[in-house]
Amino acid sequence: MFIHKIDDELALKLPELKDAERIFELTDSSREYLKEWLPWVDFTAKVEDTQDFIKAGRSNFAEGKTLNAAILFEGEIVGMGGFNSISQANKAASIGYWLAPQYQGHGIMTRVVKAFTEYAFDELKLNRVEIRAAVGNQKSRSIPERLGYVEEGTIRQAEWLYDHYVDHVVYGMLAEEWHNRIKNTQQ
Repeated sequence: MFIHKIDDELALKLPELKDAERIFELTDSSREYLKEWLPWVDFTAKVEDTQDFIKAGRSNFAEGKTLNAAILFEGEIVGMGGFNSISQANKAASIGYWLAPQYQGHGIMTRVVKAFTEYAFDELKLNRVEIRAAVGNQKSRSIPERLGYVEEGTIRQAEWLYDHYVDHVVYGMLAEEWHNRIKNTQQ
């Protein structure tokens, strides 16, 4: 089981099947909002689809391939975040995230992504963390920018979203950069 307390308000946990209804409810009530930037929303049509996602995520977590965590704000699931991929061979991971619209604007996702970045470098001993976001997705792009990730470039037509392609901006953080940044803020 994975549970990671971030602060007095926030925690991350590996979702269980009993969480499927809440996660599906959030997805369903945020469907139009999420569809603007996420390609999997139409494939989540019923609670069973969320249960399948949770089962696959738990299996992939056990194999060290991914870490999909429920974001708990004051004990309630408000979104999902985690490592969409973990490569031990390359000592790298890719972070993805979404938050129900009614919980945005309170710094929740910045704290969550910071916690995942710290976890990647301090616990998993990775060297690189990457975040990709659609060029037009300013809300998602603001998270790595706020945390000091380096904008590394743009991948053209990186993702198919229902009826069109979107370009992705790639942000990267190296362990050395992260630890130097932390050291410099403590001085």
